[in-house]
Order: sequence, then C-alpha cells, then structure tokens
Amino acid sequence: MAQTIIPRAAVRGTASGVIFMAFFGTMWAGIGIRGLQGWGFVWLLILSLLIGILLLTGGIVLIMNSKMLSNKMVEGDALRWKRKNRWFGIIFGLEGVLIAAASVICQSTNHLDLFVPVMALIVGAHFFPLANLFQVKIYYITGSLLCMFSVITLLTFPVSVTWGNHQIMAWWTSIGFSTALTLWGTGMAVWITGHRLLKSAKNGFKEV
Repeated sequence: MAQTIIPRAAVRGTASGVIFMAFFGTMWAGIGIRGLQGWGFVWLLILSLLIGILLLTGGIVLIMNSKMLSNKMVEGDALRWKRKNRWFGIIFGLEGVLIAAASVICQSTNHLDLFVPVMALIVGAHFFPLANLFQVKIYYITGSLLCMFSVITLLTFPVSVTWGNHQIMAWWTSIGFSTALTLWGTGMAVWITGHRLLKSAKNGFKEV
C-alpha cells in the first residue's frame, strides 16, 4: 500500500466514460429495437431506457461525490490530462467523420443495409486508441467484441428474416443489441473502477 492523492479529474474521467456508455448503449439498443420492426417495442424500449438511466445516474453520482476530492494537480499531471482530453476530441471527431462518410457511401451505392455493421466496426475500432490513451484495458475487449460482432453478423446472418408474418432486420437487431449490451457492460465496469478510485481517495490510499 502506498499513500497517494487521487485527483478529481481521475474520478470524473471514469464518470464521463460511464455517461458515454449509458447514452450510446441506449442508442444502439434503439437500433436493435428498430430492427425488430415493432415487435416488443414498448417493453424493450422501457427496459433499455431504464438501463441507460441507471448507468447515467451512476455516472452523475460519481461526479457529485468527486467534489470532495482535491482539484490540485502537479504540473506534469495537469499537462497530461490536457493532452489526453485533446486527443480524445481528435479521436471522437475522426470517428464522427468516418461514420458520416460511411453513411454517404452506403447511401450513394444503394447499400444502406451495410451502414449499421460498418458503423459498429468504426465504433469498435475507436476504442483501441482510447484504451491506450486512458490506459483502460477493458476498452481493448470492448473494441474487439464490437468488431467481432459486426464481422460475424456480416458473414453469417441474412440481412433480414421472416418470423411468421413478421419481418425482422437481422443485421440491425443482432448488432444493435450486442453492441448495446457490450457498451452497458463496459459502462458498469468503468463505474466500478470509478467507485474504487473514490473509495481509495476517501481512505487516502491506493493499491499499487
């Protein structure tokens, strides 16, 4: 055990990750629900919103509880966090540009059905530089899972299936729900990390 000061930015960084996972996980669940073409719409929508709200609340509570932590950082740490935030903006912006480009290309080539799998690949890929940037190992798992789900769906699933008299957009449904579950799971893991940081900060110690 070694005594150390955990800055407010460290806990708030994990809280931001939880909030992002809550929002985008729920968004991907919406894609999965849309793919079902109305089947189970109300119940699945309520469930996905509840999960998203719970994670969002967890992130907000972390931010609120972090107010008791010191906001002071040594010069090196301050510069490091500033650099990380700048690179996060670059990575997030590049992800948005690639998704927009994929949308235009898929639409102009009449392959709009490919947009969701390609978007999942882009989202999955962007977790790898984030994992290295923030030193969050679980992001490597998240990125790998999202890319794997997308490729498996493209190679093995039909674009759509008919169940009785009801047609389901199989690509949207499988990728939407698998991505949502992965992001929600990642959000929970990041919340646990933030909670541990907060607890260590309150105790004045951190395991090394």
